[in-house]
Amino acid sequence: MKQIVATILLISASLALLGQGMPDWVDTDFRKMKFPENVYFTGFAYGEATAGRTLQDVTQQLITDAQADLSRKIRVQITSRTQSEMLAVSAGGQYRESESFQNRAATESDAEVTGIKTESYYDAKTRIVYAFAYVNRFELSGYHKASLTMNITQMEGLLQTALDLQTSGEKSKARQQCEAAKLLLEKVRASQNLLTAIDPNATPDAQQQQKIETFHNQIAQMTSQLAQAVYVYIESEESNFSRPTTILANRLKSALAAKGCSFIDDAGQADFRMKITATTRHHGIEQGFTVCFADIAVSLFDAHKNRSVYEDEFSQKGISTNQETAGRKALEDAAPIIVNKISQWLE
Repeated sequence: MKQIVATILLISASLALLGQGMPDWVDTDFRKMKFPENVYFTGFAYGEATAGRTLQDVTQQLITDAQADLSRKIRVQITSRTQSEMLAVSAGGQYRESESFQNRAATESDAEVTGIKTESYYDAKTRIVYAFAYVNRFELSGYHKASLTMNITQMEGLLQTALDLQTSGEKSKARQQCEAAKLLLEKVRASQNLLTAIDPNATPDAQQQQKIETFHNQIAQMTSQLAQAVYVYIESEESNFSRPTTILANRLKSALAAKGCSFIDDAGQADFRMKITATTRHHGIEQGFTVCFADIAVSLFDAHKNRSVYEDEFSQKGISTNQETAGRKALEDAAPIIVNKISQWLE
């Protein structure tokens, strides 16, 4: 009997509100009844329309606040669920799975809430503005399940392309595909987080957890492999007393190879592009030996940053019994100087 009376009173109060033109969702009890927590995520905000601000500005701010209130409730559920899972997994001694839960928790703030509907109401008598935001759990779940599947499919394609490019020696392009797969992995993690909050009973299979962990491992392994060597393209214009030569370029390749660099003939596939110009000139005679100088200009372009990271000009001295040998010695001795100057960029 008491329950019937309470229901009648609630309906009467709500009808009174409606009679005044106020929407039913302004009332807390009616809002909970029409938008139950097991079906909806909701957010609510209200505030006074004060002087100095337009009604439109106040309303928009409160709508934003209501949306933020809704998102906060989802993040709380994500954090709570993730922490409980981490405790359960840690108790089982499965460190790797615990690490994966930590990764999921780290991306919780990136979870995208789509399909939020908003309503607002202004009470002219009290000058109070009310804002309400809501989203259906099942609609949100459907969106993120579809998004999860789409992103996983795209990530699978990127990884396969990266593997094909790596096999054919196109390391730079393979790295680009791998980086794109990493970005998609973050989106996938965010979708997983949101699905966890929306449906506490979602199984690992429903979230495609095993497949995603496999992709995570593949990305990590490929990233490590692609980072083992730096690809450098060298463009050289050298001459030793007007005779074309590759003395400096050859010495540079030898020295940089010892630091883990590889060299390719296609500038478009390089991590770094180096340009060298070098000429030799006679300086004089010292104690019966010929003294020459190599005048050198060098620049280094980072293909990933798409900018020049190093430029310099200098002269290197060479001494020998004749002019040509002294010029060669100057070019050879310039190589370790250049390597020392650019090593920080190639690490």
